[in-house]
Amino acid sequence: MLNEDVAAKGVSTGFGAYRLPHTAIPEIDLADVDTRTTFLGKSLRAPLLISSMTGGASVAEQINLALAEAAEYLGLAMGVGSQRAAIADPRLAHTYQVRRVAPNIALLANIGAVQLNYGYGVEQCRRAIEMIEADALILHLNPLQEAVQPEGNTNFKGLLGKIEAVCKELPVPVVIKEVGNGIGADDARRLYECGVRVIDVAGAGGTSWSEVERFRQTSDQGRRVAGAFADWGIPTAECIREVRAALPHVTLIGSGGVRTGVDVAKAIALGADVVGTTKPALADSISERGAEAVIEGLEALLRELRVAMLCSGCVDLRALRALRLVA
Repeated sequence: MLNEDVAAKGVSTGFGAYRLPHTAIPEIDLADVDTRTTFLGKSLRAPLLISSMTGGASVAEQINLALAEAAEYLGLAMGVGSQRAAIADPRLAHTYQVRRVAPNIALLANIGAVQLNYGYGVEQCRRAIEMIEADALILHLNPLQEAVQPEGNTNFKGLLGKIEAVCKELPVPVVIKEVGNGIGADDARRLYECGVRVIDVAGAGGTSWSEVERFRQTSDQGRRVAGAFADWGIPTAECIREVRAALPHVTLIGSGGVRTGVDVAKAIALGADVVGTTKPALADSISERGAEAVIEGLEALLRELRVAMLCSGCVDLRALRALRLVA
């Protein structure tokens, strides 16, 4: 699947609709540009989360360890892929466990929210957290992906009440994350009313999980149905702007098609506290070079962020958040 084109088609992240204002005399030394922030009670050297990718499969342990080692080295946060496989079969837990190489990072566990309608409850959520010594639990929302899967779990009825119960019972924060079709203002408000205080909008314009599922289909009808939704969703930039306007105090993660440090700067200026990305971290040579390849890709992105901040006259993230983008 890594070699297939599973990007969204006909929809963009929306970052291209904005530009950072250029400052020819920024009166800043690049060496003084400060990207530090805090997230989940931990210090980050940059407002970056290596978004959830994998787990459970044979290659997943190698990938997760490389990502975690890079996150530890660079001072970033990280989420693991869905832990459903390891909850069903504890022998797979090792493919998610990365604390031995990343003892200090902000680490996020992950299960599908819809599983709360299929036998999961607070106990399984606790197991996911304890399995990897996580600082928070992602409950991911993926109605489109589930709906186009032949084996999909499609009963999303009554989830808000169950999410509220999980938020009340868990010892760590609950993060609600879409998987690439976006969370808008109305959904964000409903989640906030349930006790959710961290939202990852995961907007459209990056990986399309309906496209991923299209390549998994074995029938022409399945491929047709999945392919019809390649442009489905709310652009990432629009999600960030909407949710921040609706919920000024929520911790907001902006993700979905983030490819460069300029994208990160725009996401922060639009209202994100932290920005999630996968593509720059998932280096082509990760299987041969491991964490070194991941670090190389992410260091380039972080340098792009710092240069973007310099050239727009922002010495720190506070200044970047106050910046008015040019539409």
